[in-house]
Amino acid sequence: MVSVHPKKNLGQHFLKDREIARKVVSSLTGNGYDSVLEIGPGTGILTEYLLERNFADLKVIEIDNESVHFLKEKFPGLGEIIRGDFLRMDLGEYFKGSLCIAGNFPYNISSQILFRVLESRDKVVEVCGMFQKEVAERICSGPGSRDYGILSVLLQVFYKTEYLFTVPEHVFSPPPKVKSGVVRLTRNEVKDIGVDEAFFTRVVKAGFAQRRKKLRNSIRSAFDLQNEDCPFFDLRPEQLSVEMFIDLTRWVDKNRRIVQ
Repeated sequence: MVSVHPKKNLGQHFLKDREIARKVVSSLTGNGYDSVLEIGPGTGILTEYLLERNFADLKVIEIDNESVHFLKEKFPGLGEIIRGDFLRMDLGEYFKGSLCIAGNFPYNISSQILFRVLESRDKVVEVCGMFQKEVAERICSGPGSRDYGILSVLLQVFYKTEYLFTVPEHVFSPPPKVKSGVVRLTRNEVKDIGVDEAFFTRVVKAGFAQRRKKLRNSIRSAFDLQNEDCPFFDLRPEQLSVEMFIDLTRWVDKNRRIVQ
């Protein structure tokens, strides 16, 4: 059988612990989808348990040729092994209905994966998998936490986020220098947040650009405002809930000067 060697440039750390793999896969709810896409299966330790779940449509996407050849030999019954980059993938080309995205996500592109999920949120109803612990905590943190930030707000608009469990370094080959965290994102009922989403993202990023300062400073430096009588200006960004950030966006949009 073809052997697979972890490649540093791809951020590969292969999970070795079968019990953890089983636990990750058992965390998929199976609610609202029959299709699953695994990102970066590597040696297929998650893939094996995903196959046992008997999802109607299981596909994997892998950028590493060595892993692709290995997976074809190991799992001849696996439906489709897509050779490519998830960040360039058109989900609509491969999936007609709703799906779950799973995986031991490469740490070097994990945030980019999540932003792609947001772009496809009407199709991706669940995400379940492993991230660097710091990123996992950021995804799930709420207002008032030092980990609460841009990613927390943007994801929690459209998803319920749950930190499930922590994974130690030694269960990977090669072991990463940090712990990992398994997270589950479940799509909520929000369809429209009532403000322009691109502008909402600008406001959130501006707010956290100077996270130690009050919003009066960060928002004033990012936008040309007609007045500063904003109820949130004496707060720091980590004190605002998702709903408060939406209200702040509405206020900034109403009170900014538009350059003609």
